[in-house]
Amino acid sequence: MPGDKANLLITGSNGLIGTTLSQALGSLFNVSGFDVTDPPAESTVPTTVADGSDLDAIMPAFKGIDAVVHLAANAPVETPWPDVLKNNIATTHNVYEAARQNGVKRLVFASSNHAVGLFENDEPYKSIVAGNYSGLEPGGFTRVDNAVPVRPDSDYGISKVFGEATGRYYSERFGLEVACLRIGTVNPINSPVQSVRHMATWLSHRDMVQLVEKCLTEPLKFEIFYGISNNTWRFWDIEHGAKVIGYAPEDDAENWRDQLES
Repeated sequence: MPGDKANLLITGSNGLIGTTLSQALGSLFNVSGFDVTDPPAESTVPTTVADGSDLDAIMPAFKGIDAVVHLAANAPVETPWPDVLKNNIATTHNVYEAARQNGVKRLVFASSNHAVGLFENDEPYKSIVAGNYSGLEPGGFTRVDNAVPVRPDSDYGISKVFGEATGRYYSERFGLEVACLRIGTVNPINSPVQSVRHMATWLSHRDMVQLVEKCLTEPLKFEIFYGISNNTWRFWDIEHGAKVIGYAPEDDAENWRDQLES
């Protein structure tokens, strides 16, 4: 979104990703947030406190906003259906609708790898996430890309498929520019050392910031990208993001392998 400094709203702004993005993008955008809880005392981000499942309550947060990064959701994969329905599905639809009604130009939706999680039941992905690389070469197999059929692995994954489908609808029906990010593993320690699966699925904080920034600033209509670093053993595609928006992740989980926890 070239030109003057745009107004960016981050939903779920108190969380790890929201906080990281708020700090990193503050020099490029006028950042505000909304969350269901009050922001930390040290936060300088103007924040609307509202229940995302209440459309009327969140509408004021969208006034004058040029772009939205939608993160607000219950994140655990094991989230029970009633919470998924209220905090992921209803909230996501409300965010799209509030964006439409307020003339927002672009929305970046935090989807998840769990929208296609059942691919990990198939080989060679099943072996890779278990750290069994025998007979395999990095990149010597078909990676899961943006064109595969959705295969959610949970109610949480279903909610992310819903968010992607809603994004396509709002893009094609109303002209909202939408980028859906199937995010891998982002954690507070900013390293992949807690699980061998993370050797394939890790997304570093700086690569995450780069990906979101490019989704906000490069031309697009509706796209699905995988949010991972340039990991040696990645099995999700990043070439589509490189081609469309110039995503060029700098980090590789393999550089952390000697620190991997047993």
